[in-house]
Amino acid sequence: MADSGERLQQLIKVVRGKGHRLTPQRLAMLKVIAKSEEHPSAEEIYDRIKADFPTTSLATIYKTLSLLKDMGEVLELSLAHVGCRYDGNKPYPHPHVICTGCGQILDPEFGAMAEIIREMAQQTGYQITHHQLNFFGLCPRCQQEGQAPD
Repeated sequence: MADSGERLQQLIKVVRGKGHRLTPQRLAMLKVIAKSEEHPSAEEIYDRIKADFPTTSLATIYKTLSLLKDMGEVLELSLAHVGCRYDGNKPYPHPHVICTGCGQILDPEFGAMAEIIREMAQQTGYQITHHQLNFFGLCPRCQQEGQAPD
């Protein structure tokens, strides 16, 4: 993960560079995204800023996430059992490991991704434009707590 201060400055630069206003609510949201090591939902982002900005709506959070997604600054993960989560630190396709017990999401380093993409393109003749690779299982904490796998 990039330094959260550097990531915040990068997000601010991109938002302003595309001609969008940097409202106090939007800045607070960018701070949450830049600092977040987990993959928060829109509701979790909203919960983190609503105390300081009580007039902010959940719709504003979704609109800003959509804007950031369109700019390539946030990666949206649509996961059936935990809903949509957002990755603002690695806003490009990369593998995720997702706990089916608690919903924790990790970003493991996986150097073979380029090789897999190239092989897929060769085998299928497709020009691969994007991908999503997710692994599901139980994290060590949920295993210790005796949760059964889904």
